[in-house]
Amino acid sequence: MTDFLPVAQIYDCSDPEARAAGLDAAAAALSTGRLVLLPTDTVYGVAADAFTPSAVTSLLAAKNRGRTMPVPVLIGEASTLAGLVTDLPSTATALAQAFWPGGLTLVVEHAPSLAWDLGDAEGTVAVRLPDDDLTRDLLRRTGPLAVSSANRSGRPAATTAQEAAAQLGEHVAVVLDGGPRSNSAASTIVDCTGATPRVLRVGAIPVDRLRDAVPELTD
Repeated sequence: MTDFLPVAQIYDCSDPEARAAGLDAAAAALSTGRLVLLPTDTVYGVAADAFTPSAVTSLLAAKNRGRTMPVPVLIGEASTLAGLVTDLPSTATALAQAFWPGGLTLVVEHAPSLAWDLGDAEGTVAVRLPDDDLTRDLLRRTGPLAVSSANRSGRPAATTAQEAAAQLGEHVAVVLDGGPRSNSAASTIVDCTGATPRVLRVGAIPVDRLRDAVPELTD
């Protein structure tokens, strides 16, 4: 842990003791509606408890981002996806089995009973299982987290904890430093809410690989 900023506590998670302390601190902060900066397999993200609307509002405000761009959700286990939807499309299952954990975000219709407000999502949620052990360890403790890239709207995504803290450190309680991210490509997003899955954004996973798992995919 270092004194990088007076507001956020930064934990160097390459050190086992600091990693354990950082996970404890991050889980505690998220449980009380505060924000956390963390690494993913693509870029650094800013996280809030997905089921605390005021925390998600704080996340959007920190990024200077409106509700018209709903916040995606990260999960720690692939099996969690089934618990977030009423009916899980077979295409979403096939894509998750082929590419999770990894740089694929699936848009599905979430169960109406879920008490969250991620923005103007019109009954859908974008879900991803990141390929990052540190963040998955945190997600296993906290459950689903609303996570967006750790940058102010319109600015480049952060690939180090220091870059993330420089942009959003004043808004967060804890920073988990998992080292630099070598892959700055955003995740590929596939909409699985219709009869045929559709690519909304091409990113870390190319379309031809997606079609190996789901040939009917459109882009």
